[in-house]
Amino acid sequence: MRNIVLTVVFGLLVFGTVLPATPPVESAPSISPSATQPQERPIYLVYYWRARPGRAAEYGDYIRNVAEPIDENARKAGVFEEVHTYTPAVVTGAPGADWTHMRVFRLKGYAALDRFSQSMDEATRRVVPDANQRARNSQHSSELRDLVRQEIWQDFR
Repeated sequence: MRNIVLTVVFGLLVFGTVLPATPPVESAPSISPSATQPQERPIYLVYYWRARPGRAAEYGDYIRNVAEPIDENARKAGVFEEVHTYTPAVVTGAPGADWTHMRVFRLKGYAALDRFSQSMDEATRRVVPDANQRARNSQHSSELRDLVRQEIWQDFR
């Protein structure tokens, strides 16, 4: 203990400061913020739609011709990473699906989910700049389908 006190006093007298007992912070290994904070996991925004009776094929055409060009524009703008549309292929003896079309959007995380609706509206305006046509598309889609439910999924880890 006496040696430490003498070193401190000597350092103050000779150098006007005390040399640090540990290496400077710059030489310590750095830890990036991403290493200390968990990375945001992808989430999946899932819409279950039921085409109205006798309109499933027409709704499929609507997805291909109206929704998919908007989706592609939004994907390229970074709104989501990918989207897939599914339809039931086989219904077994178990209770059948209450939906005809399931659309699954993979997003980078919850921050992307917070911006999803607004960003999709922006993509719609870019792809369909005419407000009257957007209104007709919206009306047409509401005649073709009903929303069954919406879910948010995450990977099981």
